[in-house]
Amino acid sequence: MRLNTHLTFNGQCRQAFEYYEMHLGGKIQFMMTYGESPMPAGPSDEWRTKIIHASFTLGNELLTGADAPPEVYEKPQGMAVLFSVDAAAEADRVFAALAENGTVEFPIQETFWALRFGMLVDRFGTPWMINCAKPA
Repeated sequence: MRLNTHLTFNGQCRQAFEYYEMHLGGKIQFMMTYGESPMPAGPSDEWRTKIIHASFTLGNELLTGADAPPEVYEKPQGMAVLFSVDAAAEADRVFAALAENGTVEFPIQETFWALRFGMLVDRFGTPWMINCAKPA
């Protein structure tokens, strides 16, 4: 059994997953548009190029996502994707990449539990926590 994170986007799923692939080091495994899907009731012309399903792997972790039509999209709240790394320099790098054109909520810094910890909402509206734990 696995527990995975699924992100919903307001039309920027392709751009987000391509950005994550470039800056997080994972790999997009699958991406299908609404227009490519076998759904009998086709999407509007505007939504034919939007993503109905995407998957991204990073090591053994899986992140999936899709674009939600504007009438059902809701801004993420009450959650964050936790990205854990083993080195402080990598935490700083990932934080800087995800924070670019986003909103920093808690600047990356040393805390009582971590060599580095920071919180942000990226340019695509996804909340993130970056963590590099202190050695045991």
